[in-house]
Amino acid sequence: MDERPFSAKIAKILERVRLAAEKSQRTEDRISLLAVSKNHPAESIRTAFECGLEDFGESYLQEALAKMEELADLPLTWHFIGPIQSNKARPIAEHFAWVHSVDRGKIARRLSDYRPAGMPPLQICLQVNISGETSKSGVSLEELPRLALEVMQLPRLQLRGLMAIPAPADGFSEQREPFARLREALAGLQSLGPGLDTLSMGMSDDLEAAIAEGSTIVRVGTGIFGPRKR
Repeated sequence: MDERPFSAKIAKILERVRLAAEKSQRTEDRISLLAVSKNHPAESIRTAFECGLEDFGESYLQEALAKMEELADLPLTWHFIGPIQSNKARPIAEHFAWVHSVDRGKIARRLSDYRPAGMPPLQICLQVNISGETSKSGVSLEELPRLALEVMQLPRLQLRGLMAIPAPADGFSEQREPFARLREALAGLQSLGPGLDTLSMGMSDDLEAAIAEGSTIVRVGTGIFGPRKR
């Protein structure tokens, strides 16, 4: 596959990250780009890796497992970013390095139980329903401290931070508001224990606002891979 289109798109996204970090007086090396590769073929992921990306986000388990097998020769870091069904917890725990979408204690317990002892702890972000949308998954801000404490007690998980997908908003200030609430929520948890250093927030349309509020992982799919194949 021709690398040039990918290289140009990745460079454009990274430049947006750099400029947003500079404007917010942050260092860009504290902000990671997670390439959302769901619904895109393994060949595209390989090309993106050849252009310098290493972290890839998937939402559909069977699709992800097939790609992992095909790309096993590459040192990729796989992030699960979709809703988690209880019966999918074992393979997610066995094959992914990060999970961004934990919103229930039952799921967290299963991930911990199924994480192989020979692997590093599974890195966890709790998904917060920051805009209170009934159509979206996520723990409420009120229930967040209880869930965080529960996850921190599980032996095969390491709680790293929070993830959110806010409702769409028009205007930079409006985009910043839910990200600010998520940042404040993380700050409120940091007294509970070390290592809470991750805000997984911001996508193609709002990454500048997310970075202004402290995002450490921005999740970009279409801006890298183009429209989804299905």
